[in-house]
Amino acid sequence: MKRLQRLIWGATALLVAAAIWLPSLHFFFTEADAFHRSTNGVPPKARELAARHLLMWTDPGLKAHELERMRRSNAEWDFMGRSFLVWSLAEMGLRDPALKLAYLPIMDRIIDETIQLEHDEGIYFFLMPYAKGRPYVLQPPRSHFLDGEIALMPAMRRMLEEKIAYRPLLRARINFMMERMQKSKALAAESYPDECWMFDHAVGLAAIKLADHLDGTDHGAFFLEWVATARNKLVHPGTGLLVSSFTTDGTHLDGPEGSSIWMVAHCLRLIDEGFARDQYQRARKELGRELLGFAYSREWPPSWQGPMDIDSGAVIPVLGASPGGSGLAFVGASSFGDWEFLSRLHASLEFAAFPMREHGGLKYCASNQAGDAAMLYAAVLGPMWQKVKAGGKQ
Repeated sequence: MKRLQRLIWGATALLVAAAIWLPSLHFFFTEADAFHRSTNGVPPKARELAARHLLMWTDPGLKAHELERMRRSNAEWDFMGRSFLVWSLAEMGLRDPALKLAYLPIMDRIIDETIQLEHDEGIYFFLMPYAKGRPYVLQPPRSHFLDGEIALMPAMRRMLEEKIAYRPLLRARINFMMERMQKSKALAAESYPDECWMFDHAVGLAAIKLADHLDGTDHGAFFLEWVATARNKLVHPGTGLLVSSFTTDGTHLDGPEGSSIWMVAHCLRLIDEGFARDQYQRARKELGRELLGFAYSREWPPSWQGPMDIDSGAVIPVLGASPGGSGLAFVGASSFGDWEFLSRLHASLEFAAFPMREHGGLKYCASNQAGDAAMLYAAVLGPMWQKVKAGGKQ
């Protein structure tokens, strides 16, 4: 009887301690808002993240190690790490013009090397192996994934400072995307054979919008048509969220996914602010979660369940928490000024992603270069979209 009483008292003490300690745990990992976001200038956390990336692109040994590590898992991460870093450096250069002199050569090096690799190795160099499993519907094969992100890199670089040599490069990419989208009733272009991704279309549309701003072109009618088509054909009926993948005729392949919709909503702000904000609010309701002062993103809404893949990462059972969705939730929360959610996402990052600081740089051991570059982009985005939406000549 005494032993049972001791067990009961011990269990009660543990429960009381947990009830006190668990709700307070997040305080140990919550940062001051000024550390990870700023309305003017570059926040300290972004400078630390950028320092690590810049070291990688100036140290050939470190670069080779990091890129090889990513490519062993997914060649897309190599490509996306480049894209997010160029976009981030452009935003940082707008926030602090004194940084331009240092950042422009790095941006040019990444852009030029990426395009050269695509030219020399072919489109499959940056794609997952299943891209070779069957023919593309539209020939010759091209990937909207590559075209959209490659287009947005020189577009944002030119927004930071004009470079005449990138004008025809950007124009060619825009023409490729427009030609292929307009051949589909769903205005859909393939990233993989008969597989179109909403993430890639949103990035591509943002690139086209920036090109309009830079070069005086006008795709306004196409943007209206694309949004109307997406509302009609590419929305999940249970949630009203845009689906993540579909065929060239608009048949849904996957439902809404956290590893897609947060970035999609951010990019669509350039095309249709009201539609973009509606998508963010729906994603916040269906996917955004907060628990004991921490926050995360589900990969799928409760009404739709998909398979775990390289984009979602290992989804945590019961919670449905997704590394991919949670990472891109930073982009959505930052873009739409959802500061409380963003602060709690950062608390989760500091708690679960194992930050490591050395040589003035910051990386997350549970992430990789692509994931850290997405974190950097979330910390500095804003000035570029503001500049485009403000209009006027470049």
